[in-house]
Amino acid sequence: MKVQAEVSLYPLRQKNLAKPIGWFCELLQKDEIEVRTGPMSSLITADSEVIFRSLREAFEQLAKEYEVVLTAKISNACPECKEE
Repeated sequence: MKVQAEVSLYPLRQKNLAKPIGWFCELLQKDEIEVRTGPMSSLITADSEVIFRSLREAFEQLAKEYEVVLTAKISNACPECKEE
């Protein structure tokens, strides 16, 4: 099932926030997830299995180097989720 998620990554105790956030987005895009980055969060769209797996893997990668908080709201009711 196709889903869309609004995700926010908050690197803790970092002066340069762009590096871990950019890395997070790059990791998601490797799995062919559509990523639309906004000023406070990103919208990602893909199959639910891909979204959940990719979020877990990206979080685990980042958590090896940074202290982070990840929030996600996931929906199957978005216009982009409708099967054509």
